[in-house]
Amino acid sequence: MSFKKENLMSLSGGLENKTTKGLQNTFNRLLKNGMHGICFSAYEEGQSAGDQLTEKQIRRRMKILKPHTKWIRSFSCTDGNELIPVIAKEFGIKTLVGAWLGDDAEINKKEIAGLIKLAKDGYVDIAAVGNEVMYRGDLSEEELLDFMYYVKREIPGIPMGYVDAYYEFAKRPKITEACDVVLANCYPYWEGCSQEYSLLYMKDMFNRAVKAGNGKKVIITETGWPSQGLGLQGALPSHENAIKYFINTQEWSKEDNIDIFYFSSFDESWKVGTEGDVGAYWGLWDKDEKLKFKNKILDFS
Repeated sequence: MSFKKENLMSLSGGLENKTTKGLQNTFNRLLKNGMHGICFSAYEEGQSAGDQLTEKQIRRRMKILKPHTKWIRSFSCTDGNELIPVIAKEFGIKTLVGAWLGDDAEINKKEIAGLIKLAKDGYVDIAAVGNEVMYRGDLSEEELLDFMYYVKREIPGIPMGYVDAYYEFAKRPKITEACDVVLANCYPYWEGCSQEYSLLYMKDMFNRAVKAGNGKKVIITETGWPSQGLGLQGALPSHENAIKYFINTQEWSKEDNIDIFYFSSFDESWKVGTEGDVGAYWGLWDKDEKLKFKNKILDFS
């Protein structure tokens, strides 16, 4: 299939002819103007999920993100993660707070209790009950629904939703019905889409979630592009592709008033084990908390 050059530029957000400096200038401008939201990467080099987070490390990273985002998304309410929304509120940042649900019943109870406590203490603007639980198959649909309705009863004044891949909300209408807000993860990368067509693909993912939501607000809770690693079909990690994807995402968010939480804030090396080598390179900042794209010479090879 062939496309005219102007059609390709339209699909890819018109970035194909931008120079390295032009891309960097656009990136810097968008970052300075601020994002709707960003996913908070908490783990430092040598740490992994389940390790105890300290107030010091959370506060240091929150200070870096403060000028660039209105919202923070957290993923857990245990092991120090419960400090993330508390510190975010100190910085004047709104919070989408997640309870991480898996196949451990005791941990699930602690997560739900932690989410409810944070909400009742005033630290939660949107509550997320579970993240990709159906995708992983950790709980049954009925078990997840029980958690969702329990949280909804306990914190009735706070919007509650469940986070999963965009297509799950059409497949599971009972879960979608239980949500006050539909929290959809949209990753053209993970479906092998090339960067050139990723903006169009993400819009289609979002619209499918909107259709499934049947009038409910849809928030994109994760989307991003890795800057290094092996590719997946037509999806190729590189600094160039990552910066272009960020630019397209942020410009669309502003133009169409779409609430998007970008994934992610900082690189986290531990994710190599679960996602392959690309897992460590989704951050806008690297593992040493240095902004990756501000002055870097992009690799256009």
